Amino acid sequence: MVERFAEFKELKNIDKTTMISVLEESFRNVLAKMFGTDENLDVIMNPDKGDVQIFQNLEVVPDGEVTNPNLQISLSDARADDDPDVEIGEEHTKEIFFADFGRRAILNLRQTLQSKILDLQKEAIYDKFKELEGELVSGEVYQTWSRETLLLDDEKNELLLPKSESIPGDYFRKGETVLAVIHNVDNKNNNPKITVSRTSEAFLRRLFERDVPEILDGLIAIKAVARIPGERAKIAVESFDDRIDPVGACVGVKGSRIHGIVRELHNENIDVINYTSNPSLFIQRALSPAKISSIHLDEEEKKAEVFLKPEEVSLAIGKGGMNIKLASMLSGYTIDVYRDTPAEVDEDIYLDEFKDEIDGWVIDSLKDMGCITAKNVLNTPREILIEKADLEEETVDNVIRILKAEFEDDEPQAPADDAPDTAETPAE
Repeated sequence: MVERFAEFKELKNIDKTTMISVLEESFRNVLAKMFGTDENLDVIMNPDKGDVQIFQNLEVVPDGEVTNPNLQISLSDARADDDPDVEIGEEHTKEIFFADFGRRAILNLRQTLQSKILDLQKEAIYDKFKELEGELVSGEVYQTWSRETLLLDDEKNELLLPKSESIPGDYFRKGETVLAVIHNVDNKNNNPKITVSRTSEAFLRRLFERDVPEILDGLIAIKAVARIPGERAKIAVESFDDRIDPVGACVGVKGSRIHGIVRELHNENIDVINYTSNPSLFIQRALSPAKISSIHLDEEEKKAEVFLKPEEVSLAIGKGGMNIKLASMLSGYTIDVYRDTPAEVDEDIYLDEFKDEIDGWVIDSLKDMGCITAKNVLNTPREILIEKADLEEETVDNVIRILKAEFEDDEPQAPADDAPDTAETPAE
């Protein structure tokens, strides 16, 4: 037994203390079936010597009054069993030798012990993989069915890859190594089931962490991920070091870093963008490569109205609506796209045209919150301009005054009712 304790620790990940406890419980289960109860039994494990001692505690009763030999012993039998001074009503302890019960009892103990060890193994597997949910794992293809693929990891644990969690185009051969993330672990009826995924956002995150050292080191953070598996993905990254360009670091020199990820995902196109906490600017970046004219946000409803030039609309929507769908998933906003009509474009004026009257940093602050044109600013409540653009009230009022004046000057003045019929003669 002492030698076996070391083997269980190494091979089955069951420590010595747990193994002793399991042995004691197994003995008690078998003894309880034999004696009807184990309440009056003491099972003492001795791991140093590698043996076990079993003692039965019996109540001493007068001769001829024993009603349950598993709980009672007569006075004469107790005194004959090396306890000459015992009296009626006292407790007599005698040692039980398990081997004396024969082969059937030994086999019963063995079967009970095997069952408990198997339960411990299953619990250990569940606990191990439950902590690893969302982590990258590799497995060798053991068998493929129509709805799922069975993988075996290095320790021969079974990992299930359902068809629904496979990238379209995934085709595996027996013996091939497959990468995935641990998607879900359950232990129904003490039978651990480990499901892995190649379509989840976590899979893309882990691939970037594996191939981009700056992410693993904490210099770059992945802030948001959106995927349409096998087709296209967008990932927003942020750098905590001003010297590091997060997008450039993720893409690598000539795409060296991102190419390996793209190959793993069966040529899934990946857009890497700079993250910003400004929702308007973030949505603009998420809709790349389209260039938007203006944007109106409803932060309570999480909705965004985006206005674009007609030639930019198709770029914003993307093939099959893929680009706008990913942008919505990435930003968390429902995005509606509208065309800027020529009339609207003619009537509006880009903020850059006011650089002679408005400081450049003020214009940049307004553009960062999504106000690109004069009418964007005028259609935005004053309080939101102050809060979102982080501008002083006086500055905002000055901007509004300048922009309003521009449109008022453009409006034709109607003649007054009391205007004279003839013009006055100009003074000499």
